[in-house]
Amino acid sequence: MTKGKKKRQLEGVVVSAKMDKTIVVVVTRIKLHPKYHKRYKTRKKYKVHDPKNAYQVDDVVVFEETQPLSKEKKWRVVAKA
Repeated sequence: MTKGKKKRQLEGVVVSAKMDKTIVVVVTRIKLHPKYHKRYKTRKKYKVHDPKNAYQVDDVVVFEETQPLSKEKKWRVVAKA
């Protein structure tokens, strides 16, 4: 039996559910500036595969890395957080 890599999982808020079987999720992180040691927020948007169109705007979801499903979709929804 071969062991696969552990897939990265992220949590974020759905900001768009207008596409078919795709949602856009924003992940907000707090980083520390290397020189000035000030905390600041960064946001990144991910296109996530939602095969049943089950998630709507403002849902908090957990999603994981998967093989590429399209040009920009490389993530799949796991569950609602």
